[in-house]
Amino acid sequence: MQKLTRSDLLSLEEYDQQRPDIRAVAITHKGKRRLALGDHAALYFEDRLTIRYQVLEMLRIEKIFQTEGIAAELEVYNPLIPDGHNWKATFMIEYSDVEQRRSALQRLIGIETALWMKVEGYAKVHPVANEDLDRTTTDKTSAVHFLRFELTPEMVKAAISGSTVSAGCDHPHYRQEVRCTPEQSAILAADLQM
Repeated sequence: MQKLTRSDLLSLEEYDQQRPDIRAVAITHKGKRRLALGDHAALYFEDRLTIRYQVLEMLRIEKIFQTEGIAAELEVYNPLIPDGHNWKATFMIEYSDVEQRRSALQRLIGIETALWMKVEGYAKVHPVANEDLDRTTTDKTSAVHFLRFELTPEMVKAAISGSTVSAGCDHPHYRQEVRCTPEQSAILAADLQM
């Protein structure tokens, strides 16, 4: 997928005017890219549209309009766009109750490396996690992790050809396995087509 450039963005004023429409499209799009792993975790697969929305929001929130600041945001977020041979996802541990979340984050240390994706007929692929910085301490893991699932050329071809994709977690305190719907598999296959 093509990385974002400054020409793909809007000025703060333009974005403010178009934000309701852009936000509605992005939220609907992101909802289709969410893969629940049980009741308390999900993978949110990123693509060019989700990252563009994130960059526009960050520029708006931080009131960034200078060339250097915009370039810095693009440098941070462009690596989250798939490269045609991988899936990139934000993994979130989701507990609404604060105490339950605190307890889960203590129990789930290492969960980011226990996650996996699988193209039917091939081995599980575990992610490269948190390339920007470590999000786990000796006491707890983070509720958010950034993941990259690298696929072999054969896996890419199979996924594009319609093979079923599944995902899961082998952490001893959070074992899950889910098969993607045909729509989700098609979305993930599209992320592999350059």
